[in-house]
Amino acid sequence: MRISAGLLLSFLSALAINWAYTRQHDAVATMPRFSLRRPLHLVLLLVRDRAWLLSLAAESAGWLCYLAGLRLAPLSLVQGVGASGIAVLAFVSAHGHPSRLARSERLAVAAGFVGLLLLSLSLVDTAQRDRLPGAVSIGIWLAATFAGAAVLASSRPRIARAPALGLAAGLLFAGGDICSKLVVYGHAWLLAAIPLLVVYAAGTAILQSAFQHGDALTAAGLATLATNAIPIAAGFVLFDEQLPRGAKGALQLAGFASLVAGAILLARRRAPLQA
Repeated sequence: MRISAGLLLSFLSALAINWAYTRQHDAVATMPRFSLRRPLHLVLLLVRDRAWLLSLAAESAGWLCYLAGLRLAPLSLVQGVGASGIAVLAFVSAHGHPSRLARSERLAVAAGFVGLLLLSLSLVDTAQRDRLPGAVSIGIWLAATFAGAAVLASSRPRIARAPALGLAAGLLFAGGDICSKLVVYGHAWLLAAIPLLVVYAAGTAILQSAFQHGDALTAAGLATLATNAIPIAAGFVLFDEQLPRGAKGALQLAGFASLVAGAILLARRRAPLQA
């Protein structure tokens, strides 16, 4: 029951956050072009827009649901359910008419729901736990994540600007999500709230820039993919989470694979190869 409640909170979080992404894209698309090298100008543009502030409130509410979910369920499971939120991006991008989605996008949404079903079946009559990782391991993992984000955000990779910035934002959010898991352990790990706030703020700024270079599904889709896939891996590598034995373990692996595959299919939508 505890894990189920955590996953329900994670699903509500995914709905709120991905709805907020679509609203942020619509608000930012009408603003003058801004630069990440002028953060104060960016902040002023955003906070003066009522629609953007409303979307930020929804995103913040979603994050609080996510944090509550982390107290009740292992990181990999929470992130696995969170990956289903990309289906919300597709639905809202189609203005509530799934028939407007391309065939690959509809397959991706179906994969997301199948993944949720498989995860749910894998949790029947099982108990899963995690453990606190070592500080050195956490430091190395986070440093690599943030370095990747910096490279994508500051350079001109071979992919287009919107996908590059979306991935950079997703890497920062992934690091923030791992810090969030550390915070719920309490004690000295409460200090993880400091880098958590910094990377979430930086990731939000980078994502807004991505929205000005491409559509919501491309930018936020890639951000969501990285945000969920990396912490799923961290759950097993850093937090020593274990799959259930036998058929339930296979169901859980298939559920993770289905969710990530759905996210990849949607994130690749109109992502050109050249800037």
